[in-house]
Order: sequence, then C-alpha cells, then structure tokens
Amino acid sequence: MKFGLRYCNTGRYTDTAKAAELVQAGEAAGFESAWTVEHTIIPEGYESSYPYSDTGKMPGIDAATDLPDPLIWMAYMASITSKIKLATGILILSQHSPVVCAKQVATLDAMSGGRVLLGIGVGWLREEFEIIGANFEERGPRCDDYMKAMRALWQMERPSYDGQFVKFDGAYCRPKPTNGTVPLIVGGHSKAAARRAGRLGDGFFPARGNPQELFALARETAIQHGRDPAEIEFTASLPDNLDDIPALAAAGVKRLLVPVTGAAGLANRIRGPEDLTNWTDIIERFADV
Repeated sequence: MKFGLRYCNTGRYTDTAKAAELVQAGEAAGFESAWTVEHTIIPEGYESSYPYSDTGKMPGIDAATDLPDPLIWMAYMASITSKIKLATGILILSQHSPVVCAKQVATLDAMSGGRVLLGIGVGWLREEFEIIGANFEERGPRCDDYMKAMRALWQMERPSYDGQFVKFDGAYCRPKPTNGTVPLIVGGHSKAAARRAGRLGDGFFPARGNPQELFALARETAIQHGRDPAEIEFTASLPDNLDDIPALAAAGVKRLLVPVTGAAGLANRIRGPEDLTNWTDIIERFADV
C-alpha cells in the first residue's frame, strides 16, 4: 500500500513556506505522493451543484479563496524535493488545450525525474467552463479524446493523431516524459468516471469514500475493451477506521490519500488524544503506524 497526502495546495498550504514544510516532511516520512486540486476560476454565486456536498458548495473554497495553479505549484515543489511524486487530483482536462497541457506535463515530468501523476476529470462547474471558453456539454467526449491525443504526443516517435476534437500529423513534442509516458488517473465519483477509467485510465480515484461498486465497474469495463483490469491502479481516501486498511488492500486498492486538513483529528485516530497541530510531527507519527 502506498500513501499520499491530499490536497496540498489548499487551505493553509497556499502559503509557500507551509506547503514546502508539508511536502518535505511527507517525503522524509516516506509518503509516496502529494496531491493537488484545480479550479482556474471560482465564479461568484455559482449555481452549479458541487457533487460531493449536501449544500452544493465546495467546503472551504469560495470566490475569495487562494487556490494555486496545480502544475505551477507542483513545479515549485519538484525543485525542493527529490523523491515524492506530485499529482493532480484532479486537473480538469476538458478545460485545457491537450497539446499545450501535454507539453507542460511532459516538461515537468522530465525535469522532476519522472515524478508526475496526472489525475484528470471532466469537471462540474458550468460557470467556470463558460468564463474559460470551454465547452461544458462536450466535456466527457473531449476528455476521452484529449487523453488519447496526449498519450500520442508523449509516446509516439512521430506523433500523429486523428480524433474527434484533436488532429495532428508529425507534431513533435519534446521533451518526452522520463518513463515514456505519464500515468493518467481518472478521478470522479460516478459510473461515467469508472467506465472512463476502465477504457482509458492507468488508474482510478473516486473523490470520496471507497466505492467497491465503482472499482468493479472499472474492472468490468476494462475487460469489455480488451484490457487487463490489473493494469488499473486504484486510489482511495483514507478510511475513517484505520483497521479497514488491510481489507482495502485485499480489495485491490493500491494507494490511500491522507487528508492534510483536520490534522489534530487525524493524529488522534493514529496514536491517542494528544493535541498535535504541527504537520511534521503528525506525518512522522503516521509513518510509524
């Protein structure tokens, strides 16, 4: 089982010094990865409903909240670390140019020594798409097409691709990722996301909980498309009861993400009631469990 930290570009960790302390402590303690989130724009008074909250609003994030760009944040953290992987959970791929994004991600991966995990999703905030000028209605098929196009740019010696939304022939895009490609981890807590992971993903990360029915759907979809379901790496959130971790491992979950908010509560779940607020101490305690 691998352990990551989430979400490291939010809350107090929008402060560069605090974020650096967090990620360096995580690396020293043996955490495999540090995960970020993306919203380019938070429209004031948005009416779209956030799918992971009863209120329909993102907890702790509003129009006045700092939320650094994940790729730039990851580039900075790559420069002050050497081993920990850097991940998006998620990058809203259908809001990006897949060609420009492929270039940015490949450059970051090459310069960091192959440490990028690209979690991607389709997004839910219609107003954000409208401000950016991206197509909200087509976000699903665009995400599929963009994933394929980016892999072509990363993996092919002479990249060519003829998709529904992206077409190029002999489009050289260098540098290449360190390991020949970058893992594309599909995020989302829906059947559509599970099917996308089964068709196209290197991994699958439902945003909340540990939904075994979605993991099963991803596996079934992989088989239907002639893929080996064992090639899909499942990531999940840390369970409320840490005693559930062995069962999750037995069910095929390979990575658990530890929240970097609610630090004192997490410390209490790990080793007793001490009031710890220093994340360096909490990370070291977690690493000892």
